[in-house]
Amino acid sequence: MDFRQQEIEQAAWASHKRIVDVGGLDLAYVEIDGSEPPLVLVHGFTDTSRSFSLLAPHLCGRRMIMPDLRGHGGSPAGEGCGVADFADDIAGLIRRLRLDRPVVVGHSLGGMVSIMLAARHSELIGGLVIMASALKPDLAWDHPLIDGVASLRDPISPSDPFYEWWHACGPGVPRAFLDALAKDASAIPAARWRAILEEVRRADLTDAASAVRVPALIIAGSRDPLFGEAHQRALTQALAGSRLVWAQDCGHNPHWEDTAFVAKAIAGAFPAG
Repeated sequence: MDFRQQEIEQAAWASHKRIVDVGGLDLAYVEIDGSEPPLVLVHGFTDTSRSFSLLAPHLCGRRMIMPDLRGHGGSPAGEGCGVADFADDIAGLIRRLRLDRPVVVGHSLGGMVSIMLAARHSELIGGLVIMASALKPDLAWDHPLIDGVASLRDPISPSDPFYEWWHACGPGVPRAFLDALAKDASAIPAARWRAILEEVRRADLTDAASAVRVPALIIAGSRDPLFGEAHQRALTQALAGSRLVWAQDCGHNPHWEDTAFVAKAIAGAFPAG
């Protein structure tokens, strides 16, 4: 696919969004029809449902629901921005769409949200895929993410040099996709970036993970600069019966860098019925 076609496809992503009321909050989401059980794909910090636009074609034939978390993309901010707030929104989405025990796929912050969701609303979930995530981020005050977010000023520019680090990935990821991600992220006010990041920094999902009783697959990038091997081993130990697979030569975003591998791992662990 040439660059112009990629630009057109990414520009059209927002037009596919629908809205559902979850407890008084209008949550935006993209849905692709297909076979059950459905996949609910939960994006990471400052991303949107667009984060899964490269992965979706590799899961062709499967029903997929890709929400924008509150305060991201087409979803309003609401009053809270903690992991539990996001998890309760996804629970509301599952109930409103009457999804039958979907598999929840969460990337980074979305992985944390998915663990909290499974702990708080176990009756709704059939399985988990936790990708490039952590139980307890433990981000030091001098971490590049903390410094980078602290330096952001409104209006945030999509060409801010911070995105070269924040969206760093292999050379095969389409530029049009990364540009669109940066544009989405730049629409989030800097104060909201900092508020959500502070919630992430303080989060500890150790107790929540111990309450999870559904099958779980953990997908980790072998070169993830944010949540490395120690985080992944801790996740595997905390989620009873979980299985860890490594996306070789991938960083923090394996679903962008090796979409075929990630899709195969998901389909293998949780096949269509």
